[in-house]
Amino acid sequence: MHQPDDVQFTTTRLSTGLRVHYAEQGNPTGEAIVFLHAYVDSWFSYSRVLPLLSAEYHAFAPDQRGHGDSDKPECCYTADDYAADVDAFMDAVRVEKATLVGDSSGGLIAQRVALDYPHRVSRLVLIGSPTTLVNNDAVRELGQEMLALEDPISPDFVQEFVLGTIHDPVPEEFLKTTVSESLKVPASVWRDYYEGVVLTVDDTARLGEIGTPTLILWGEQDALLPRDEQEWRAVAIPDATLKVYPETGHLAHWVRPEWVVRDLEAFMRGEHPA
Repeated sequence: MHQPDDVQFTTTRLSTGLRVHYAEQGNPTGEAIVFLHAYVDSWFSYSRVLPLLSAEYHAFAPDQRGHGDSDKPECCYTADDYAADVDAFMDAVRVEKATLVGDSSGGLIAQRVALDYPHRVSRLVLIGSPTTLVNNDAVRELGQEMLALEDPISPDFVQEFVLGTIHDPVPEEFLKTTVSESLKVPASVWRDYYEGVVLTVDDTARLGEIGTPTLILWGEQDALLPRDEQEWRAVAIPDATLKVYPETGHLAHWVRPEWVVRDLEAFMRGEHPA
């Protein structure tokens, strides 16, 4: 597996009872960033972003519960559980407040943290993230396959799933490792996360409560999420900016990591990305 040169890996025990594996890099006294990966991903989802990030920031990328090399308990896999884990993780690594970055369904978790633990969030960055997937027909159709999964999960199935989330090709080694990371997720977690987060989270009525500055990054070729949804959220959140990436699909940080880092760092400096 290719890993960013300056990244370190360790584990910590959370007050929620979870043992979490995470990647960490940068200045220990610098402004903190916590990257939250999406459904059946891991810290590796941000492996193309971390090497480009300025060393002045203190970056963390945890494997969330049920994923990567973190614990995979028999329960619990709702948005409330994931948000509580983020709060507990920040306690464990002694970070009072951070910029939260969430992609795809990880953005639903980041959004929930901003709503339920606002004291933890200095800025919010959402990459190809839905406002909700409850009424998304494409996701519901795909869900029939997810809810029927049993171990062992076929690598071919996982590769097809991963390829279905991107518009542009990614490096072969990155794709290979992404698939291997997803294969660490047991079928029970594929099912429970799908039911507990993907099919149920709908915080759209609460978006006006988000008081933190928010940056929304969306690829114009995103086949899962319509533009009008992103534009609506940019209005619903009081201090939000929408940046649209041309010729980019669902997971911009995989295929346009340079753009994502450029805009993330500008946003953290208090600038509005052009």
